[in-house]
Amino acid sequence: MFQRLREDIACILERDPAARSTWEVLTCYPGLHALVLHRWAHRCWTHGWHWSARFISHLNRFFTGIEIHPGASIGRRVFIDHGMGVVVGETAEIGDGCTIYQGVTLGGTSTTKGAKRHPTLGRGVIVGANSQVLGGFTVGDGARIGSSAVVVKPVPAGATAVGNPARILHADLDAAREAAAAKMGFSAYGVTQGDDPVAQAMKGLIDNAFGHEHQIALLWKAVEKLSSAKTDGFVPSDAHTTEDFDAERLKQLMK
Repeated sequence: MFQRLREDIACILERDPAARSTWEVLTCYPGLHALVLHRWAHRCWTHGWHWSARFISHLNRFFTGIEIHPGASIGRRVFIDHGMGVVVGETAEIGDGCTIYQGVTLGGTSTTKGAKRHPTLGRGVIVGANSQVLGGFTVGDGARIGSSAVVVKPVPAGATAVGNPARILHADLDAAREAAAAKMGFSAYGVTQGDDPVAQAMKGLIDNAFGHEHQIALLWKAVEKLSSAKTDGFVPSDAHTTEDFDAERLKQLMK
């Protein structure tokens, strides 16, 4: 029990720059108090003392503003920051090292008793303020849920989910788009990640241009190989044989 408490205090001191001392965390952090009371409630729940478990959970909500069903499973080093308005359902599972901000709901979309109705968070998941994660699916290790997102489907490990309904942003795809845009003389991150149709068209053009540039380079390599075998390496002097955008020309067109 005391080992878990020390872990909880240490993780808060590590992740919250406003935390100044162990005593301050122990006495003034409702997220820590909610986790301690939940462990008592969960122990009662697993031993079949359901009324006692629910009553402790009720007191927990009254004193901390955080409602955690005693049946929920919470791992080690979980940090509930601020915490007011957090709701965690009965079959929810929260993995080690997760961070949950205020107003988050880990809720269910089914009314079937005994079913897995609430989400499972993997290790190191961050759930932004006022997000709603609804359903009996899994959010993969290291994933991030953006503030005010409404997530109703699984989130792959390491991905980011934003919006309502949430869409998945893949870091690898965004990095490739940024590299392609850099060749054209501007930053793809200047384009909003929202649903603006102009932004969506711009991102599509970037992806399309990058793909065409790569295919053209491959075609010219094949032409060079064939021409070297048949015509002593003759290639037209104006042939574009490498993957290289004319950034300066594009900047002039954009003015």
